[in-house]
Amino acid sequence: MCRTLLLLTLASFPALSQGFTDPPTFIRLIRSWTRPAAADLIRPYADAKAQIPVLGLTSISGLPESWLVEMHDSFASVEDLDQALAPGALAGITGSPGAFDQDGYSSSRVLIALHQPNYGYRADQAVRNMPKSRYFHVSIYRIRPGAESGFAEMVRLRRQGYDSINLDRPEIAYRVMSGDTSGTYIFISPLPSLRMMDNGLAKSPAYIEAMSESGTRKIAADTVLTRENILLRLQPAMSYVDDTFAESDAPFWRGKPAR
Repeated sequence: MCRTLLLLTLASFPALSQGFTDPPTFIRLIRSWTRPAAADLIRPYADAKAQIPVLGLTSISGLPESWLVEMHDSFASVEDLDQALAPGALAGITGSPGAFDQDGYSSSRVLIALHQPNYGYRADQAVRNMPKSRYFHVSIYRIRPGAESGFAEMVRLRRQGYDSINLDRPEIAYRVMSGDTSGTYIFISPLPSLRMMDNGLAKSPAYIEAMSESGTRKIAADTVLTRENILLRLQPAMSYVDDTFAESDAPFWRGKPAR
């Protein structure tokens, strides 16, 4: 019943202002180590008639968690949404304020990140993959203080290595500006199928050889503190997108028509 009501709401959304020909300039990422009901997550955006797309995801590796990825073209867009959402709506999405998990860590985190055009890999293709994606592969890097130039070189060589094997796994890169420690970078790769990961595995020997020859591993050891890899499944019932975004696969985004 909840899903039916949500789909009816989605079908009546206003056209969203941001197209999907270029990577979003900013993302606001709401990362929660809880699994709220899908309708509870997305209803605040529908009630606010939000003018930006929001993708909802749940993890299939690592700790159970939910992600909402808001896509903005400016800080003005972030402000407009912040003012449109009902008071306390964000707290309702992320869980009770001050809630902590069993290990003493906060149960949710909200990040704002800026697109890094020179760090991504075939980012325009990654954007085109979003409406037809089913999974996201996400890598989160936290680098050493003052290691930005070394990290930039590592990313350049990494991208060069991908080109050398023609890796079919485009990604968009973001630098976290607020909500986490300085030097945090997020690389997002939309996957129409998990089978795209097999492409990388088949070519991994050639990629490892290319990285060894370029010295990328040594640079990574000198610059990167931690790297976290997560696989997430795209959840249409947790997502807020317009009909233009959904038209490439309406049955997936809007639910299969009743017989």
